[in-house]
Amino acid sequence: MTISQVQYTSRKLAEQLRGTPYMAVISITDPTTPEARLDPLFRHVLRLSFFDAVPADEFMPACPGLFDYHMAAQISAFIEELHAAPFEISLMVHCEYGVSRSAAVALFAEALTGAPLEAREFTYEANQWVLDQLLQRHPGLDVDMPAPLISRERRAVRR
Repeated sequence: MTISQVQYTSRKLAEQLRGTPYMAVISITDPTTPEARLDPLFRHVLRLSFFDAVPADEFMPACPGLFDYHMAAQISAFIEELHAAPFEISLMVHCEYGVSRSAAVALFAEALTGAPLEAREFTYEANQWVLDQLLQRHPGLDVDMPAPLISRERRAVRR
């Protein structure tokens, strides 16, 4: 296993990180925003730009800026290339807020490589469209998305 760990975060935190050649980055931004300003010490970077959206209807033409099969192919090839490399590397995925798109890609990377996903329990809001497009490239791959966290009432007695 050459990808040793997978994590996901927001753009803001990714832009604040000091780069290292031992961490690869999948950088996801909105089509209406500029590229993320990542430290140049990150040597393995895949940059993609798509909205955090799902198609309204499978029969409608795809709207511009929607995640598609070609982007899924780029992500899949990038992860497979990293995982086949002769050195150990971690993978960080970021999107604008670090909640939906990056969580979907991180879940996929975990399933594809077997590398542990940091903060996996918070990936329940992963973008299902993104995950479905990625899984179409690997039909036998199973991704276990966690259920939403449920808060419990802390009071024992009603007021």
